Amino acid sequence: QVRLVESGGGLVQPGGSLRLSCVASRSIFSFNTMGWYRQAPGKQRELVARISSGGSTMYADSVKGRFTISRDNAQNTAYLQMNSLKPEDTAVYYCNAVYLGLNWGKGTLVTVSS
Repeated sequence: QVRLVESGGGLVQPGGSLRLSCVASRSIFSFNTMGWYRQAPGKQRELVARISSGGSTMYADSVKGRFTISRDNAQNTAYLQMNSLKPEDTAVYYCNAVYLGLNWGKGTLVTVSS
């Protein structure tokens, strides 16, 4: 089973930036759509950004224009650049292959607060 490990979260002030990373234990990025999800306290997990094997990207309206998803197939790594962060972006962030439904990693906590 592929293992996913997210990192890069932390505490940041509103308006700040963070870059999240997701490393897979096996090469899965080249042929799969990868997504970044988040789960805020008391809410369901939601998909906020995804990138297809061809490089096409899609974003949730709530993060459009602020977040950028990218991928390095050779490093089995996906990234989420988050700019202009807002308190409502506070959540645990996860990555996964959108259409494979792999076991979830532990995620990385992002806290946006002054």
